[in-house]
Amino acid sequence: MPKQAKSRSTRKLKTYQTSLGFYDQAIAAPSMKAALQAWGASSNLFHQGAAKETDDPDIVAATMAKPGVVLRRPVGSDGPFTESAELPTDLGEGEGQSERKLKSKPKGKPESKSRKRTARTARKPSRKIDDQAARKAAVSFEKEERRREAERRKEEAARARERARRDKAVATAQAALDKARREHESRSEEIEAERAALDARAEAEQGRWDKQRTKLEQALRRARE
Repeated sequence: MPKQAKSRSTRKLKTYQTSLGFYDQAIAAPSMKAALQAWGASSNLFHQGAAKETDDPDIVAATMAKPGVVLRRPVGSDGPFTESAELPTDLGEGEGQSERKLKSKPKGKPESKSRKRTARTARKPSRKIDDQAARKAAVSFEKEERRREAERRKEEAARARERARRDKAVATAQAALDKARREHESRSEEIEAERAALDARAEAEQGRWDKQRTKLEQALRRARE
């Protein structure tokens, strides 16, 4: 069991690269799934062709120095990957520059073999990560992953507290409204009862007066005769 735990904590890291928004992003992670989680991607960028594993020695060296940390650089640039990258300075010129490059490239002219060999050589990594450095990077990745998970839990707890506070405020306001409505309905019923009693008294008084008036009017007529 201890051996399995050790092998888990020293999983071999690979460098993955993608472009999201204004930045190229790279990370040293043990799997594509781990890279996607660190990038916060909601879909599989690798299946979509928007992400890849890279063996560029400079990118590998930068990510292995900070395993598990998402490094960035302005999209489309070839500068170094860092934790804090500035926005691209040619956001409005990229499309035009790309079109000019396409137009300026001669058509139908095959690349020379020497150029192809040079390109292949440039893509081949010139530095390798030894086993000790790989183990150290893997341990650092696990540490960064735990830190990131702790941050996620902290944010979730904060959101849960905010939801609880909001739900409590809503419940308090609803309870106050319900109480006020019940008081209003009770008072309205009392007023209606009082109005009904007053109507009954008014009707009784009108009946009494009608009888008295009739009797007095009759007495007045007799007195006049």
